[in-house]
Amino acid sequence: MPAVKKLHQESESNSKPAFIMGHSCQAVAILVQGLQSVVAIPLVARIHEGVVFSNRHKRTLLDKMLTLLGELQLNASYTFVGDAYYASRKTALPLLAEGNHLVTCVRSNAVAFFPAEIPKKPKRGRPRVYGDKIALRTLFDDIEAMTSIDSPVYGERGVQLQIRTLDLLWRPVGRVVRFVAVHHPTRGKCLLMSTDLELKADDIIQLYGYRFKIEVAFKQSLHVVGAFLYHFWMAGMTPLKRNNGNQYLHRKDKAYRDAVKRKMGAYHRFMQLGLIAQGIMLAISTTEPKLVWRHYGSWLRTVRPGICPSERVVANALRNSLPDFLADNQKASILTKFIREKLDLNRAEGTRLAA
Repeated sequence: MPAVKKLHQESESNSKPAFIMGHSCQAVAILVQGLQSVVAIPLVARIHEGVVFSNRHKRTLLDKMLTLLGELQLNASYTFVGDAYYASRKTALPLLAEGNHLVTCVRSNAVAFFPAEIPKKPKRGRPRVYGDKIALRTLFDDIEAMTSIDSPVYGERGVQLQIRTLDLLWRPVGRVVRFVAVHHPTRGKCLLMSTDLELKADDIIQLYGYRFKIEVAFKQSLHVVGAFLYHFWMAGMTPLKRNNGNQYLHRKDKAYRDAVKRKMGAYHRFMQLGLIAQGIMLAISTTEPKLVWRHYGSWLRTVRPGICPSERVVANALRNSLPDFLADNQKASILTKFIREKLDLNRAEGTRLAA
């Protein structure tokens, strides 16, 4: 399979190996309010590593992520929420140029600067912009400067956070950004950053906490929807070594490169169809939860009012209602007639429909 390479994944679980062979994807999801909860709807996913078509290739994963965001053609301004990998000049400056903002975590060794003091008597030369440098991890040292707030993270009740907020100059973007030092009683310390100075500290913490929703959404894409369970092999591909890295194709002929591009396109179309199906299920989950539970056909101990049903619950409800949908002659669409012609009466769905 093209673009398969050796990947390193950090995990606290001993059941996961430190190195795997597979595809590395970058994906984008949108956070939406559904009932009393927030859900992440995956929009697009692309394989951004493993294959290099030109030896003059210099685009990084950050550049490819920004290209992916641009292809979505979002008409409204937005806030990009990412992990510490995206706390970079390459990510922040293009977002700010388009009127968007970045909320992310920063590394513990990150530094920032206080604005330079304006001298009483102007001197020759360009005035100073950056004042004293501060290591952001030292924000936790002054306990008296920390304030206590109720945790705005979803699902937490009665949890007190110790936070400290400072607006400092961040040299990668050359402007003032907002840093929030957060000390959680059980999860430890975290340094957050926002390029939007109008966001309050609790809003920044809440936004970054929604990253878990995004991770759960892509877990559902893999295990429930099967958006990444493609098995498209390329028989004519040059065999790879076990610990292979990127595949450089600039010395291959045009026919071989075109074959790899066709295979990559098949992977991307498969993933996109899966994400579209998941988006439809989440749309049904957030707009018609009672209808979903009525057709679920089973019982769950974790059913809570005001909480959207999961993709697996929606999938079961759609599966259970499919025979009734196909048997309805009053609203028979072209899709219904097509499925009826291709239906296998030896399967459970066909038996129920025939009955």
